[in-house]
Amino acid sequence: MTVTYEDAKQQLLDAMLTHVPFDGWSETSFRAAIIDCDLDDGLARAICPRGAVDLALAFHARGDAVMVERLKSTDLSELKFRERVAAAVRFRLEAVPDKELVRRGMTLFSLPTHAADGAKALWQTCDLIWDTLGDTSDDVNWYTKRATLSGVYSSTLLFWLGDDSPDHQKTWEFLDRRIDNVMQFEKLKAQVNGNPLFKPFLAVPNWFASQVKPPVKMRVDLPGMMNPRK
Repeated sequence: MTVTYEDAKQQLLDAMLTHVPFDGWSETSFRAAIIDCDLDDGLARAICPRGAVDLALAFHARGDAVMVERLKSTDLSELKFRERVAAAVRFRLEAVPDKELVRRGMTLFSLPTHAADGAKALWQTCDLIWDTLGDTSDDVNWYTKRATLSGVYSSTLLFWLGDDSPDHQKTWEFLDRRIDNVMQFEKLKAQVNGNPLFKPFLAVPNWFASQVKPPVKMRVDLPGMMNPRK
């Protein structure tokens, strides 16, 4: 049976996860994964040109996929929208099999050479959450929603890594407080925009904001197209 590059990549990732808690997302772990999978070194390097970095990003994407699948299979219709966002963040964190894998990943992506990769992965997670929850923003709100959620998610992630409470209850309480803060800010913003005294001052900024459009997302179901999230 022919093994695709993606299948081989997932095999490498599965093998590497056993080494990451000890050696991190490193070249040492990557070489050990190659040996465990009995893959040709050249083939492994072709599949993952950046070695451990590519597998760390694949691990993050795998967690995103688990979160999306759980969101789609869970009935959230009775929840308020803010509760749906909280559920999405919780689902994403619960998709992690071992906190140490994330700790090691944060060490990797804190390096200047890989910081952009880490920021992109965080943004893609928040973008997936909004897309899956049905966000239809087509102006500057597309950006502000994802930027705000990035702040909420990253702060909650840091709290979760140090939380040893039963069922991570303290983390979910922390998450609720962060979302409350965001909702209070959104309420204040709505009050300011709705105040007739401020309308003359906000006319130009609001016009400029209305001209901002989200990036056009390429379809991935066309021949020759690859899903950038994988």
